Amino acid sequence: MFDTLPTLPNDPILGLSVAFREDPNPEKVDLGVGVYRNAAGETPIMAAVKAAEQRRFENETTKAYLHPAGYPGANEAVEDLVYGTEHPAREQQRVATLQTPGGCGALRVAAELIQRAKPGARIWVSTPTWANHVPLLGDAGMELKEYPYYDFERHTLDFDAMLAALGKVPAGDLVLLHASCHNPCGADLSDAQWQQVTELAKARGFVPFIDMAYQGFGAGLDEDAYGPRIMAEQLTEVLVAVSFSKNFGLYRERAGALTVVSADSSRADACRSQLLSVARGLYSMPPSHGAAIVDQIWHDRGLRQSWNEELAEMRGRIQQLRQALVEALAKAIPGRDFGFIARERGMFSFLGLTEAQVARLREDFSIYMTDNSRINVAGLNLDKVDYVSRAIASVL
Repeated sequence: MFDTLPTLPNDPILGLSVAFREDPNPEKVDLGVGVYRNAAGETPIMAAVKAAEQRRFENETTKAYLHPAGYPGANEAVEDLVYGTEHPAREQQRVATLQTPGGCGALRVAAELIQRAKPGARIWVSTPTWANHVPLLGDAGMELKEYPYYDFERHTLDFDAMLAALGKVPAGDLVLLHASCHNPCGADLSDAQWQQVTELAKARGFVPFIDMAYQGFGAGLDEDAYGPRIMAEQLTEVLVAVSFSKNFGLYRERAGALTVVSADSSRADACRSQLLSVARGLYSMPPSHGAAIVDQIWHDRGLRQSWNEELAEMRGRIQQLRQALVEALAKAIPGRDFGFIARERGMFSFLGLTEAQVARLREDFSIYMTDNSRINVAGLNLDKVDYVSRAIASVL
């Protein structure tokens, strides 16, 4: 049966991780894998998560399956975070939310739901976008098209080109948007630009599909939710895929959710029933641990405050690293402007290096990043900023 299957190449980012681990150079720096790291180079367990886990271990009495929709408290946290507590769509009961195995699970469940509603549906994704969007959506049968987003030469959002392209998207198509901290470029829409895209969606009749993987890593929890909130208020249909990997640090626990806004409560009920059916056919029941932690933290005032403060520290550290890298690069390469790095948000930025220059950084300096020079800023440490900047100056 399997004789015809070819051996596929390793995932490029996972391959970087293997090469980094095997590199004996004590000066090595991993800017490839997209996980948050603290000053010690570790991806920490947040204090609120530790406390919630301890309570759970002490009080959990069963390992029976969850309800297929997941923990009601975790789903309430999702809706509070995405829409706020008094959003019109929630008051009108237009929202259906399903717990999923991480943000990837949310994206795939959404794709399957869309396929049921409109087989072979077309979705427009930004150039660039997160590489895994392609298999998660395309392998479900969706047709993928691209719209311009990032100007690689000027290192800025090319909003005029984006708006012009979306102005030609047919009614009934979907448009994938990043809620904040765009992966992989770090260039986000402003509030005014979100409003313009919302008005265009209303005029053209396309459906926004928002990937919300980094809420709280940009400007703040509420600030990063501006786009989803105005779209859910002003449009009849919106999908939002949510991940708790980054802002709760629950990477390996695969905690996420899909929340769908429909035209009215009866459509929301229909979507909810379809979501449960899709999940049943994909993985049957959702995982428990990560969502239970989110539930406990969100509904305990002390734990939520602790989590919010630590999240603010993580956000501040990333911005500090961005600024430090800009200043170090200005000293090392005075003729080149890297100021865009400080203006972007979240964990990622493109350095604008060639594939050959990236290879030299890896081979000569043990600095690892993807071939397109996308870096995870959170992989830096302040004591490595000068080393990385001098190395970049060397290859340039």
